[in-house]
Amino acid sequence: MTNQLPQTVRSDARDNRARILDAARAVFGEEGLSAPMREVARHAGVGPATLYRHFPTKQALIVETFAEQRRACRAAVREALADSDPWHGFRSLVERICELHAQSRGFADAFMTAFPEAMDFAADREQTLRAVGELARRAQKTGQLRPEFVIDDLILMLMAHRGLQDTPRAARVTTSRRFAAYVIEAFRAAPEVGAPTPLPPAPRLQLAHSPSTL
Repeated sequence: MTNQLPQTVRSDARDNRARILDAARAVFGEEGLSAPMREVARHAGVGPATLYRHFPTKQALIVETFAEQRRACRAAVREALADSDPWHGFRSLVERICELHAQSRGFADAFMTAFPEAMDFAADREQTLRAVGELARRAQKTGQLRPEFVIDDLILMLMAHRGLQDTPRAARVTTSRRFAAYVIEAFRAAPEVGAPTPLPPAPRLQLAHSPSTL
């Protein structure tokens, strides 16, 4: 019995930690980083004390919650830099960043605003922006990227892209891909010869109407 008790405690602790992280991905992913810790605890079905025992600060929870997205972002950077076609590498990295942001409002918030003291995200953002800058210089040398493109153009694009978080969740990724496709085409130095790349079908979005205007 004495040998089983510590194992049971460890198992319960692992289960609680997993539930907390699943809840944080759901809550922060949909509501953003402004969502309170108590909402994460409620969603996980644990008490605040249990949550803080595993994650003493909100920063610690956020860093762990988005560990997978951060790994995916770093992998996308490596693959883009290794691409023998600079324009394809540039385009694929922009597309992947947009997709990761569309999948989680919280990750987009952390990446763009550097949640206070979250140096992990600040480092990831700087690494990504440096990679985009390097890919941009390579693509400009081939004549495929507009010579006037600067990294601030990408930041402006991502700021605009955050507005897509207000679209219905089911349509968010598809809408993001269309947005990225149009912006990348605007970055291109010259229109592509031949038929344009087909875009995914646009989701049907419902606009809110005031009864007084109908």
